[in-house]
Amino acid sequence: MSKVLVSDPVDQAGIDILQQVAEVDVNTNLSEEELVRLIPEYDAIMIRSGTRVTGRVIEAATQLKIIGRAGVGVDNIDVPAATRKGILVVNSPEGNTIAAAEHAIAMMLSLSRHIPDASTSVKAGQWNRKQFTGVEVYKKTLGIVGLGKIGSHVATIARAMGMRLLAYDPFLSAERAEQIGCQLVELDVLLRESDYITLHLPKTPETAHMVNAESLKSMKPSARIINCARGGIIDETALAEAVEAGTVAGAALDVYENEPLGESPLTSLGKEVILTPHLGASTAEAQVNVAIDVAEQIRDVLLGLPARSAVNIPGLRPDVLEKLRPYLQLAETLGNLVGQLSGGRIESLNLRLQGDLAGNDTQPVVVAALKGLLSHALQERVNYVNATIEAKERGIHIVETRDSTVRDYPASLSLSAKGSMGNHSVTGALLGEDDIRITDVDGFPINVPPNKHMLFTLHRDMPGIIGKIGSLLGSFNVNIASMQVGRKIVRGDAVMVLSIDDPLPEGIMSEILKVPGIRDAYTVAL
Repeated sequence: MSKVLVSDPVDQAGIDILQQVAEVDVNTNLSEEELVRLIPEYDAIMIRSGTRVTGRVIEAATQLKIIGRAGVGVDNIDVPAATRKGILVVNSPEGNTIAAAEHAIAMMLSLSRHIPDASTSVKAGQWNRKQFTGVEVYKKTLGIVGLGKIGSHVATIARAMGMRLLAYDPFLSAERAEQIGCQLVELDVLLRESDYITLHLPKTPETAHMVNAESLKSMKPSARIINCARGGIIDETALAEAVEAGTVAGAALDVYENEPLGESPLTSLGKEVILTPHLGASTAEAQVNVAIDVAEQIRDVLLGLPARSAVNIPGLRPDVLEKLRPYLQLAETLGNLVGQLSGGRIESLNLRLQGDLAGNDTQPVVVAALKGLLSHALQERVNYVNATIEAKERGIHIVETRDSTVRDYPASLSLSAKGSMGNHSVTGALLGEDDIRITDVDGFPINVPPNKHMLFTLHRDMPGIIGKIGSLLGSFNVNIASMQVGRKIVRGDAVMVLSIDDPLPEGIMSEILKVPGIRDAYTVAL
């Protein structure tokens, strides 16, 4: 009989499901050393946020088939190590959707009617009705930033309450937004016209401090902002200053840049600000839902059935996985690269599988490319199971072609993306099992390994331009790890690819674009 280790507290409903097919041991608060010692005897492990399934733990697992995370994030799991070993990683991406959406609505209503402070006042023996005069949400405009599953459910509730809905989501089509009941607009329009703004997007380098002093000034003085998504999307100091100055009417936050919150200018503000301790998923129902969801997936995998919310690669035997793994990493890397180069909403993706790659089962390769394409925007929300669905919902047209002709490399993959900010293409190949090379960018031949931080420029092939860029980066204390230039003809256009040690500091991109001969420049984080 299979054995399952439950190493974090989960609802009994999940344990009951696991016991249908396995012997279940509940053993919490294990150290890494204890987990390394115990894990070889288990076929599955079910965790929440407390347990860290590290590379050491995975290496020690001799018969582990699946790691189940009863929640959304998988930061506490070494997913690449699990993937390399053929171990499935699953989560519950929708288990707390309703809870998070309802909390956002509750925060909006509480903010509108000063409910927390009014309750405290009555409990203190006071009866200050005039002090707590509120506002109605009926016929007000709600701006929803991020129309994923949670944002979409917020829209459904708000529409039933008679609110007008605006939405900003650069990765969603206008048709899909209309189906949800929202008018898709640019972010500056949403900020300017909304009476309430609710955030439902991941924290990325692009969304960090998306709401800052400048954007707060563009909002109505009567506007109120709600964040039940991720801490760090709002500049909390700027928000506190805006509320105190009356630039905005109020804010309700459930998540913070640093948690627990501790000292913050937000805590000294009055009834205009509501703060809760990251309660978005803290409902009895959500805890039951995630436990049942993940337990059912573990049960199904132990019975030889597919999982529905795999974070890595679902349904592949370890031997098949081992054969495809290098190609999948190639596809995901190229998808991530072309998605960032194209920018904004992607309209179409063309995939050309060449040489030996054309003769393989290419569907997992296509899914890996889509996962890479969407990962910069959606972060942990996209995985190998839902990448195709997420692409379809965003109206991305996918074209796949095969060419068995072997050219410069035994197998290569080309991706061409059409985006709202431009069209770009990349090609890559494998020089060895784990040696990925970018071999072409927008038709310019190169040979560059992917790097965590990269700078791409399109420029005229002219003397001195490479030195100018190098000197400029040096003046900003940016260290260049490698540099390569690709060109088609002498003195024509060329592409330069720089691998750098750290992200570009603020302000340098505008200086790069001022260099004579530079036509365009892009930063990429892989």
